[in-house]
Amino acid sequence: MPAMKDSNIVKIAVEMTNQVAQLIEFNQNQPLAGIIQELCNGWQLSDPDQYALQFNETNNRNYITEKNRNEIKNGQVLRLADSPSKTAQDILNKLNSGNLDETAEAVKKLVTLSADITFALDFINKQGLALIIRRIENGKSNGVVLANTLLSFVELMEHGIVSWDILNGNFITRIVSFVNSNDNARVVLACLSILENVVLNSTEGYSQVEGEVPVTSLLSHLHQEQSVVKQNAIALINALLLKADAAKRRSVATTLASKQVRQVIQESIIQKGAAEGAEMAHQLYVLQTLTLGLLEQRMMTKIDPQDQDAHDKIKELRRIAFDGEGAGSMRGPGGFTRDYKKLGFRNDINPAMDFMDTPPGLLALDCMVYFARNHADAYTKLVLENSCRADEHECPFGRASVELVRILCDLLKIGESPSEQGESFHPLFFTHDHPFEECFCICIVLLNKTWKEMRATSEDFGKVAGVVREQIVRVLHSKPPSLEQLRICLQNLTYSDITNLWQQERTSREEWESHARPIVDLREQITPDILNLIKQQRLAFLVEGTRFTKYSARGQRIKDKFWFMRLSPNHKVLHYGDCDEKSAPSAEELASKLAVSDIKALLVGRDCPHTRGRKASHQLAFSLALEGVDLQSLDCVAPDELTLAYWTDGIHSLLGQRMQSEETKKDLDTLLSMEIKLRLLDAEGVTIPQDPPPIPPDPPHYHFCYDLK
Repeated sequence: MPAMKDSNIVKIAVEMTNQVAQLIEFNQNQPLAGIIQELCNGWQLSDPDQYALQFNETNNRNYITEKNRNEIKNGQVLRLADSPSKTAQDILNKLNSGNLDETAEAVKKLVTLSADITFALDFINKQGLALIIRRIENGKSNGVVLANTLLSFVELMEHGIVSWDILNGNFITRIVSFVNSNDNARVVLACLSILENVVLNSTEGYSQVEGEVPVTSLLSHLHQEQSVVKQNAIALINALLLKADAAKRRSVATTLASKQVRQVIQESIIQKGAAEGAEMAHQLYVLQTLTLGLLEQRMMTKIDPQDQDAHDKIKELRRIAFDGEGAGSMRGPGGFTRDYKKLGFRNDINPAMDFMDTPPGLLALDCMVYFARNHADAYTKLVLENSCRADEHECPFGRASVELVRILCDLLKIGESPSEQGESFHPLFFTHDHPFEECFCICIVLLNKTWKEMRATSEDFGKVAGVVREQIVRVLHSKPPSLEQLRICLQNLTYSDITNLWQQERTSREEWESHARPIVDLREQITPDILNLIKQQRLAFLVEGTRFTKYSARGQRIKDKFWFMRLSPNHKVLHYGDCDEKSAPSAEELASKLAVSDIKALLVGRDCPHTRGRKASHQLAFSLALEGVDLQSLDCVAPDELTLAYWTDGIHSLLGQRMQSEETKKDLDTLLSMEIKLRLLDAEGVTIPQDPPPIPPDPPHYHFCYDLK
């Protein structure tokens, strides 16, 4: 009988420069110091305290510690190298007294090692970070050496060991000078990242960066070939917008809305495909959210009876609509009151009262006046066309405009802060100086068209608003690249199309919600099979794997740092490890693994250890609470709600628990409806009773049979 395999022992190879590799059995229960001692004995090396084990992979050169030793896999090749302390000291010696070649080699090595927190702690404790700061301030480096020095600084600071407040004004000024004048792309991308962190994390840094880095100087970097430089430039602009007061934010946004800047974003980022990366998409989403957020003040401001400008705008709406050539004769004796009624205000005596609700507040009036001034023909046509209809069939322009602006504010989430996971931006909002107002102009014409298609009356106002909202939602979901494309798509999506889509969805829902006893029994009979099918799909999703964004110790998103996790095909082990933005590593390529049997529980949202004590908890966070291993939990932040639902469902399935997500309910509804329809095909045209027919009484006798004679 074969001996039982010890799960704590993995067979690995260990390499060392100028030495023959050793094949050993790595015992997870044996102290690392003991394993290193045995390796040193095999190579006849003295002083084992000067050595440490490292992962020996292209994207992972981290030192092995008691915390991450469980990531070692069977058949892996490790490396015995100088310890973090010795390596840090050697690099410091070369930086302090080495020649140019030695210095260049030292900073090149430092870039790779700085990503490892074990090395970073030793290097910082030996005053290495202070030395790096002095070298940058003194301007002793240039070219590749300067780029590597700056990138090392960024990596060291990403660990959150040291506060960004340690940086003085001279250092920041030096970094600004590199951004404004250096042509080396690697130098610029590092400096942009440093300034972004200074703005977001330094107590006094924002005012200096804002004063020394005009937004216009950052625009030149959007022409760079390297997408990461463009990405960091947009990220710095977003940081400046986030920290700016209302007046400064509006000034910056006005600059960004100019035709010159919009063309740069369109031509250099969106049209060249640079926005397809997750991080760039996130930065454009943040920029869009912040610029649209400037409308919040007007959206939340109700009209002031003393606001003469607002009252003048209301009069201007009447004048443009009714005082034009050939329109004056339609006013009649009712004067202004009749005109305001024709304009569709709810309060035709004092139209200012229509702008008392917030949202949309005065933003609705701004949009109406913009439409009248910039699209006077369409505005006049819309108002006069409704003036010619019977009163009950008029589409009330004023009331409709207020409701439409409210709908747009809700759909575009105006006033909400950008989320850490958001990546959904609309290219059309980077195509015009006033994209929101232009969007309103297109949609108010759509609303009038839909009103006519529905042959609506004033009592149908809520129904029309619901249809228009659905039209806008479906078209925005397709992400039209321009306002013109938005207009075309909205015009093509008619009320008839919406009713057909709703009818299909309603039919499906009605089948599911049917309370007929035979359908209920059938549903109960096939539900376990459907749930098992959903379970298999979730597990297949986990086997395919997901790329997650990394977060710093402070809970902030780390740009361009990702890790990947996937379930083994036998559903017994989770494999995970670092990856780049576009790769999907196989299980064998992932450095770490975790047995499913070691998962004690699944935690979601605020219950996760990596969200506790933070002001903004991750809504997409989930953690695997572990037992029997050194790692207490494996913490994740899903890229979107669908991925969160699939992973939580999959983990619940692996733990033998019920799947609880809303996606499971939706999938169950959809699949049950489809399966019931398929099974009832043979019963098409047959009325299914609410209750089964009664069983007939027994016959009086059983003396009946066929006479076969």
